Amino acid sequence: MHDTTALLVELGSVILGLGIIGRFAGRIGLSPIPLYLLAGLAFGEGGLLPLGASEEFTAIGAEIGVILLLLLLGLEYSASELVTSLKTQYPSGAVDFVLNATPGAIAGLMLGWGPVGAVALAGVTWISSSGVIAKVMTDMGRLGNRETPVILGVLVIEDLAMAVYLPLLTAMLAGVGLAGGSVALLIALGTVGFVLYLALRHGRLISRAVSSDNPEMLLLVVLGLTVLVAGIAQQLQVSAAVGAFLVGIALSGEVAEGARKLLTPLRDLFAAVFFVFFGLSTDPAEIPPVLLPAALLAIVTVFTKIGTGWYASRRAGIGPRGRWRAGGTLVARGEFSIVIAGLAVATEPRIGPIATAYVLILVIAGPLTARWTEPVASKLQAALAGRRKKPVPVADAPMPSHDDLTPEHAGRDSD
Repeated sequence: MHDTTALLVELGSVILGLGIIGRFAGRIGLSPIPLYLLAGLAFGEGGLLPLGASEEFTAIGAEIGVILLLLLLGLEYSASELVTSLKTQYPSGAVDFVLNATPGAIAGLMLGWGPVGAVALAGVTWISSSGVIAKVMTDMGRLGNRETPVILGVLVIEDLAMAVYLPLLTAMLAGVGLAGGSVALLIALGTVGFVLYLALRHGRLISRAVSSDNPEMLLLVVLGLTVLVAGIAQQLQVSAAVGAFLVGIALSGEVAEGARKLLTPLRDLFAAVFFVFFGLSTDPAEIPPVLLPAALLAIVTVFTKIGTGWYASRRAGIGPRGRWRAGGTLVARGEFSIVIAGLAVATEPRIGPIATAYVLILVIAGPLTARWTEPVASKLQAALAGRRKKPVPVADAPMPSHDDLTPEHAGRDSD
């Protein structure tokens, strides 16, 4: 009974604290993710007040949070939208991968983490935060901007790439070798292809089978199906997160819309628990030593993400101002970076502190770059253009003689 009481007190305090933190973040116009991470650091291992009784429940809640994050993300896209994005945006996706995964991989090798750590840190620096970016665009009223489809296209390609990257990383972390990694990759590709085929050809049948006019039944069926598929995917080493994402893609129309409305509050709750749990598992004393490399990595990848947005928008025929806005909007990192670090931390514990510090920096910087990249770039361009076109001072300019005046000059002079 005592253990149950302690669990309820701790759990109630955590959830209440998250609610207060979320409201405070909304008041100051900041994403709550960095505050959730800080709360986890404060009450986790080495923190001010370690939480022991609710640790197991929080760990399970964190797993559910990842599953719901990816399910809701999948519900945002239809299979046809994904295929269209792949056809039109794949060059931008390739540039995004090269520009943003490379700094993380190089940093991992320089820190002495080996190939597995380098691949994990490459994923942390590669993937932008769909959740933070979507909220920023909504708050700034940019959903109707010309560059918004480009931003969403890049995010969709990143999300699809995770369906391949996460199983490959999981296999590498498990130490199964090249053969096992190849098998995991083939399974992931086959699973993604099969689900996309089902969603394209038989999406209406799947949605009809899941559909229900009773919100309670729809919630139970969709949530149960998602957790089941996530568990099977985990067993096949495809990653539970990817399994949940594929379930979201397979559902469409009114079913997807209804499920999104019902599951959004659950996602917000368990996603907050997930970020707190990641902070709980990181010792705050380990963060100060990695602040410098995390800050340097953040600075580099701010510019590489801006370059990604510029390139993708330029391919779409968008003007310079829209290109800068797209680049600045893509800077934020968040949920996927923490998911990747959470998978890798058991094999490479040093990735936890640096990933936490890195995400904290960029999840705060992301809304700022989204707002200020374009104005700052426009002012710099105007200043450079002004320097290039220095006018000749009037006093130094030679005055033409009366004989040198053409009829055109003479006419103007007389006017």
